[in-house]
Amino acid sequence: MVSPPADFESAASTGSAIPARNKARSRLNLRRGQKYTSPGMLVSEFDYELPQALIAQHPVAQRSASRLLRLDAKSGALEDLKFSDLPQLLGEEDAVVLNDTRVVKARLAGRKASGGKIELFVERALGTHEALALIRASHPPAPGSELLVHDLRIRVEGREGELYRVRFPESIDAVLERFGAVPLPHYIRHAPLAEDAERYQTVYAAVPGAVAAPTAGLHFDEKTLRKIEARGATIAKVTLHVGFGTFQPVRVDEVEAHRMHTERYSISPSTINAIRGKRVLAVGTTSLRALEAAYSSGKLEGETDLFIYPGFKFHVVKRLLTNFHLPRSTLLMLVSAFAGIDNIRKAYAHAIAQRYRFFSYGDAMLIEG
Repeated sequence: MVSPPADFESAASTGSAIPARNKARSRLNLRRGQKYTSPGMLVSEFDYELPQALIAQHPVAQRSASRLLRLDAKSGALEDLKFSDLPQLLGEEDAVVLNDTRVVKARLAGRKASGGKIELFVERALGTHEALALIRASHPPAPGSELLVHDLRIRVEGREGELYRVRFPESIDAVLERFGAVPLPHYIRHAPLAEDAERYQTVYAAVPGAVAAPTAGLHFDEKTLRKIEARGATIAKVTLHVGFGTFQPVRVDEVEAHRMHTERYSISPSTINAIRGKRVLAVGTTSLRALEAAYSSGKLEGETDLFIYPGFKFHVVKRLLTNFHLPRSTLLMLVSAFAGIDNIRKAYAHAIAQRYRFFSYGDAMLIEG
């Protein structure tokens, strides 16, 4: 099972909603492939207090019925909108980039041959029968041991860092479809329900491989997408398979010491042609990371461990649609890089005061860069 980020009781600061910075940092203009640094930036600077009642446990009844907080990163101005207002903010000059990854039912409950309970979380398939997975058990399973999932015997081949290489007796896709559960984040307290199989998935999901949803896309329904196209905006797609690293806490004190897990991405030449010369709106941090990783590496597909935090120079994305993110998370660092740390502090304090819903099933935020 994926280790969850620190919960709010242990991670939240005891001061104001979003604590003040305590170290200065530099912002550097970068060329392609160049490293960037912001010396002395602490993970604790990205902490804030959140009332537990604001953590959305279920989606709203209609996808596009969420609220939308608009932030102008240049002026810091905030505007309370509805998500259904989004099409009116788009026009022929815009390209809306969606991540079309599809969430797989990655969680498998089972037991050891000795009878002890285990949970196997498939992070990625390496072939039709072999995968890398996280395993939650009372004691780490030994190489060569077997895990029982219903009537199937899954062999543990070995360890690769935090993950295990495991071999399935039949197609991984078939096993997950039969026995797997939707991999809801730890802060959603209920067991996966029938509605989660539909709602923890975007309406345009197409390419299986993610173990978490690109949640900014959960707000879109077909009607909203048609309205965006009717406004003359271009809709383009990328694929970035969200990996287990999205659940992992930042375990270091200084931001620069953190290392991201790799995630697979792919961008078609047709998408590059579609967004050329347009004002790019990335739907979600995953779409943004795919686009900026492609710019940085010069490769339209591959694996990326791009870590975006304040000091990063954005080259492709001009506007970002995103949800509200966990304290001390790399996603909060990313939006702080895009909008400015003080702007994000102000926006999150406003969202809390106005009772916005937070995290995967929560409300949305549009950041104008």
